[in-house]
Amino acid sequence: MKATVYVTIKQNVLDPQGSAVQGALHTMGFEEVGKVRIGKYLELELDTTDRAEAENNLKAMCEKLLANTVIEDYRFELEG
Repeated sequence: MKATVYVTIKQNVLDPQGSAVQGALHTMGFEEVGKVRIGKYLELELDTTDRAEAENNLKAMCEKLLANTVIEDYRFELEG
């Protein structure tokens, strides 16, 4: 089973990396770019066919390691 995990900074948390990218894009002439938020994209191969087990394990992985839930949100998708 393939899992895709998206981790993003919460909307109410300052994103200095996103602000730096926005500033760089403006400097390069891309003035139409508004707010930029930086996140993480992960792909995991899970050796299971039990969807409920995969969802429970993914939630645990995200909350224990993949995302800092104090300042980040996460979501995931399962295929297979």
